This record gives sequence, C-alpha cells and structure tokens, in this order.
Amino acid sequence: MLMWPIAAIAEPSANTIAVNVDQARLVKLPARVATIVVGNPLIADVALQAGGVLVVTGKGYGATNFIAMDRSGDILVDRLIQVEGPTDQLITVYRGVDRESYSCMPICQRRVTLGDGDTFFKTTMDQAGNLSGQAAGAAAPKQ
Repeated sequence: MLMWPIAAIAEPSANTIAVNVDQARLVKLPARVATIVVGNPLIADVALQAGGVLVVTGKGYGATNFIAMDRSGDILVDRLIQVEGPTDQLITVYRGVDRESYSCMPICQRRVTLGDGDTFFKTTMDQAGNLSGQAAGAAAPKQ
C-alpha cells in the first residue's frame, strides 16, 4: 500500500509532454494563444509557430512547465515538460573523473552530452563549429 502513491506520481500523465534532450516535439495549442511562458529555459525551449503549433525542444535533463495565455492574461494551457536522455545507442567512457559520450549508430562517433568533461565537450563543439563554418563557406555564392 505504501508504494502505490509513488508509482502514481512516477507515471507520466496526459498533461505531460515527454521529449528527449536535443530533440523537438510539436504540440497543438488553441488558436488564441498570445503569450507563452516556460518555467526553466535551461531544461526546455518553446517557440510558438503560425497556426497555434508549439515547438518544444529538450535542452537539459529534468522537468519544467509551460503556460500559454491569451491576450487578456487568461491561462489556456499549463502543462509539464519532461526532458529525458538520448535514445540512440550511447556509450559512456570515463577517463578518471572526466566523461566522454559516443553515439554508436552504426559506428561510434563523438556526441556532446550534458555532463561530459570540459575538454571533450569543448573539443567536440569546436570541431562541429569549424565543420559548420566550412560547410557554410563552401555553400556561399562565389563572386
């Protein structure tokens, strides 16, 4: 009997939006939404699109909420957002206290994940930024 309330709390409800970190989910909102407030933007980001479509992006692990209001300030929607870990085949390597993450689909490649060691995180982000910059430069029209 003592375990029943805990199990009930652990199950996601219909009012919970589950999204994985670094992924997005679309949520349909009432057409008259004018303002969106997110509890903790470090956990999830929200962006209202045309036609009342809300894009919810998982930024960090944990739970937060969002509130949608109309122009008069009336609350139309108040929902929980639960951000969970990645769903790909993730391998975690520990080098002392430093952590490195690799996505192994189909071969293992570096994957920046919250909680990785500073050096691994920075090196991987620098490489990704350089690659993106080179790709943008290559795609730029020649004058």
